[in-house]
Amino acid sequence: MKKQMLRVLLLITPLFSFATFQPTSQDELVLNKVVIKLKKILASNPSKKSLYKKKIEWLAQAYQSNERIFWILTELVVRSFETASASSTPSPVSQGSSCSIFPADNARNTDISNYPVHINSDKYIASMWGSTKKVHPDFGANRDGGPFGIPFVMVDSKTPLVQVKAVRYPEESDEWKFPVPLNAPREKGGDHHVIAVDKENCMLYELYAAEVVNWTREAGSVAKFDMKTNALRPKGRTSADAAGLPIFPGLARYDEVVAGTISHALRFTASKTQKAYIAPATHFASSSTDSNLPPMGLRLRLKKSYDISRLTWQSKIIAEALKKYGMILADNGSDRYISGAPDSRRSDEDLNQLKSIPWNAFEAVETGPLEK
Repeated sequence: MKKQMLRVLLLITPLFSFATFQPTSQDELVLNKVVIKLKKILASNPSKKSLYKKKIEWLAQAYQSNERIFWILTELVVRSFETASASSTPSPVSQGSSCSIFPADNARNTDISNYPVHINSDKYIASMWGSTKKVHPDFGANRDGGPFGIPFVMVDSKTPLVQVKAVRYPEESDEWKFPVPLNAPREKGGDHHVIAVDKENCMLYELYAAEVVNWTREAGSVAKFDMKTNALRPKGRTSADAAGLPIFPGLARYDEVVAGTISHALRFTASKTQKAYIAPATHFASSSTDSNLPPMGLRLRLKKSYDISRLTWQSKIIAEALKKYGMILADNGSDRYISGAPDSRRSDEDLNQLKSIPWNAFEAVETGPLEK
């Protein structure tokens, strides 16, 4: 075990000079990459987690005389075992269902409150008008005469199967007979999303630009997800969102407000993105190579320093989630728009408090390498 931990250490130390040590943003980036690798080791050997932790703590004590190594090992313990690897109890898909919204160690269910700030954070934020604009909750109760947001419908084994066909991106879609009712609610916005959540089989079916044609379903793209696993879309494939991500797990839902907590990252959009993505995203939707534009899958969080004590109820629960789990860039759309499910029980007055949070109160965090 000591040799394994020393090998992890050797991955890091050649990248640093051993002069008087002051951690830099680059140090943080490199360390976080090693933490991600270590987390994968821990995930595959959960029974050895305590032993791994003790060994790294022991090595840290042994290397107290070397400031840089001591810092690296100490940070590995803190981030891998106490913060970065911490994950929530995932939300159930509905009351009484045994299905959860992906496993507890899914990326969107992971606490990122102590992840290092991305080296390009300020430029990413600025590209979305971060210095002057505010966040915008794109869901609520009464605008335009009724609840607005991205709706979904719960289905089960008794729901009839309907032929679903993709007409814009068939080569990147899942096409078959799925339990997506012809009368399922459709998003009122331009994307016309339709989402069906199978609460018995833990499957998720999502459609973009959905239509009903001759008693069948047609859509721009079709994606299915098995919520019992962390399996991603194949690289290069879209979903009902440009990033190739599932939509439903990123929605703020009223049942979570009632429960008093949101234990996952939220979905958000940006008007301009770059031709790249970060896992768990699998797809980009841009031709721009401007490295200052955000890539699909970019994770943002509300800064620890931002005071949310004045917020009440729904807005405060959402802000707390934004600090702990953040949000994931999922699609091209209006800048700074956060997604939620429609519900007439929401308080628009309460949610409007979120509109006072400036966009530069957010920061991008390092969660993995860019893929192009």
